[in-house]
Amino acid sequence: MQAKGKFITLEGGEGVGKTTNLAVVKACLEAAGKRVLLTREPGGTPIGEKIRSILLDKGNTPLLASAELLLIFAARVQHVEEVIRPAIERGEWVLSDRFTDASYAYQGGGRGIDSARIAYLETWLLDNLQPDFTLLLDTSPAIGKCRAGLRAELDRFEIEELAFFERVRQGYLQRAKAMPGRFGVIDAGLPLDQVKYEISEKLTAWLNREVA
Repeated sequence: MQAKGKFITLEGGEGVGKTTNLAVVKACLEAAGKRVLLTREPGGTPIGEKIRSILLDKGNTPLLASAELLLIFAARVQHVEEVIRPAIERGEWVLSDRFTDASYAYQGGGRGIDSARIAYLETWLLDNLQPDFTLLLDTSPAIGKCRAGLRAELDRFEIEELAFFERVRQGYLQRAKAMPGRFGVIDAGLPLDQVKYEISEKLTAWLNREVA
């Protein structure tokens, strides 16, 4: 019988280097002999990518926090049923740029939506699917916002005030503190080579625990 795959996510606020370090995580997993499927949220499916364009478009401001949350979960349920669950069943290891932890951080911490409402959607729509392991890239929102500002054009989230990203960061750190066995927290303010090293170390340690 084909062994099921695992579900790994990379999380963090704006400008923490997720795009750069996804390749590091993927390479580590492949070096360990895993077949890796790389995906992202919001997005990951044709419908999800259309929803992503709505969510990131600065022209769609103001967008109610509740509407934002529901759009993200609409994309997420498509993502889970079309991509994530089937890949895991095939024995592939799914690596996703963000998942439900991002909703607790952004819509919960950032927008102020009660976490119980997010948990309800998580239970109802995802049957409580959670990653097996999550790497959280953490740094000062001031540093992250500065890095994000170097991009050609900022999206609807990236133009938020610094206080919003402070709340997002705290939302992420609260999740990591509540579930230390699932999270590996990385200081993304370190030089890139050191960040890559820390990612490799934490991921390898988790892989060794999985095998043991």
